[in-house]
Amino acid sequence: MLRGGHIGLSILGAMEVSETGDIANWMVPGKLVKGMGGAMDLVAGVKRIVVVMEHTNKAGESKVLQECTLPLTGKGVVDRIISNLGVLDVVPGGLRVVDLAPGVAMDQMRAATQATLVN
Repeated sequence: MLRGGHIGLSILGAMEVSETGDIANWMVPGKLVKGMGGAMDLVAGVKRIVVVMEHTNKAGESKVLQECTLPLTGKGVVDRIISNLGVLDVVPGGLRVVDLAPGVAMDQMRAATQATLVN
């Protein structure tokens, strides 16, 4: 099913997502690991990929980045990010805010997002 391109939607968690739709959802604690891994099969050949994640890490640093720093699971594959702050779509030039979570202001979304936000 996966490798045959028969999956229309894949919903994944992520540790980082970039403004160009790259996803990093795996790491080896305490080690720098290069290359693809994790849910590679879930991002290859799928028509649409949605990531559901916390917008920031425990230290309050953004996990929605200009470029991922962790090893990539997929490059340019993410279509939409749903976080505790709102919904973002990957578009040319960055991320477009589709909706904000209840009680979240646009200034809060900007402050918590390292990636480029576009209209």
